[in-house]
Amino acid sequence: MADVAARAGVSGQTVSRVVNASPRVDPETRARVEAAMSDLGYRPHRAARALRTGRTQTIGLVVSTLASVGNSRMLQAVADAAAARGYALTVVTLGAGGDVAAAFERLADQGVDGAIVLNEATERVRESDLRGAGLRLVVVDSPRDDRFGVVETDHAGGARLAVAHLIGLGHRMVHHLAGPQTSFAAAERERGWSEALAEAGMPARAVVRGDWTSASGFAAASALLAEGATAVFAANDQMALGVLRAVAEAGRVVPGDVSVVGFDDVADAADYRPPLTTVRQDFDALGSRAVAALVDGIEAGAPAAFETVPTRLVVRESTGAAR
Repeated sequence: MADVAARAGVSGQTVSRVVNASPRVDPETRARVEAAMSDLGYRPHRAARALRTGRTQTIGLVVSTLASVGNSRMLQAVADAAAARGYALTVVTLGAGGDVAAAFERLADQGVDGAIVLNEATERVRESDLRGAGLRLVVVDSPRDDRFGVVETDHAGGARLAVAHLIGLGHRMVHHLAGPQTSFAAAERERGWSEALAEAGMPARAVVRGDWTSASGFAAASALLAEGATAVFAANDQMALGVLRAVAEAGRVVPGDVSVVGFDDVADAADYRPPLTTVRQDFDALGSRAVAALVDGIEAGAPAAFETVPTRLVVRESTGAAR
C-alpha cells in the first residue's frame, strides 16, 4: 500500500479509502490510485484485512438443493451481486433432512460475515434456535421474522395475475398444479390462486401437487385432464412443461383445448411448444436486494429489512379463449 501511495503521490489513507470504495475520494485521485494499483499488481490481502476489520468480506449461501431452476438462478444472482459489492461467496447445500444448525456452524468456522438462506431451506431456519448461530441472516421467501431480514417475491400477487388472465379468457374454472406443501413460495402461489377465484365468485377445486419437476407435472396432469380442465395454472415453469407434454400425448391441443400458465419465466419458457405464458419472477432483483440487505447490515448495522419484489405476467401462445 505504501508503494501504491508513493507512485500515485497520495497518502496511505487515501489508498485505503480507494480500496474500501469510500466515496470520500475525488474521481481524478481515485483514477490515479487505481492506475498505480494496476501498474504495481497490487491486490488487497483478505486475511490481513480481516484481522484489522474483524470482517472477511465473505458471505454464505444456504440452500436445500441446486437442482431446481429457481435455486440455480438465485445462486447466480446472489454470486453476481456479492461480487459487485466486493464479497466472496461460500455455498452450503443441506440436501434432504439436512441440519441447518450444522450448516451455520460450518459457515461460522469459515469466518463468513453473514448468510443468505434460500427458498425450501427457510422452513428449517424458521424452526431453528438461531441464538447460537452468531450470523446476520437474510432469508429469501419467508414470513416476517424479527430474527432476520426477509426478501420475498410477490408470489400471491403473481398467481392472481395468472388466474385473472385465464378468467378474462372465459375459463369458468382454473385448476392449480401446486408445488411442495412445505414450500413457502408454493403456499403463497396457492393462496393467490384461491383468492383470485374467490374474488371472481368461482369455486376452488382441490389442488394437485407436484415437486417442481417437469416429470411431476406430467404425472399430475392426467388427474387434471380427467376432471376436464380447460385452464391450468402451474406453480412453476418446469411443471407447466410436463403439463404441455401430457396434453399433447392425450391428443389435445394447447391452447385450443387447455390453456396453461407457469411461474418463473425461465430462460427456455419462450421456446416451449407452444411458448409459455408465465409469471416473471425477477431473480436478479431478488438476489441483488438480498445481498444489499445483508451487506448493509454487516457494514452499517442497518436493521433487518423486509422487501417484496414485484412480478409481472408475460403472455405468450400457451393461453387462449375458452371454447
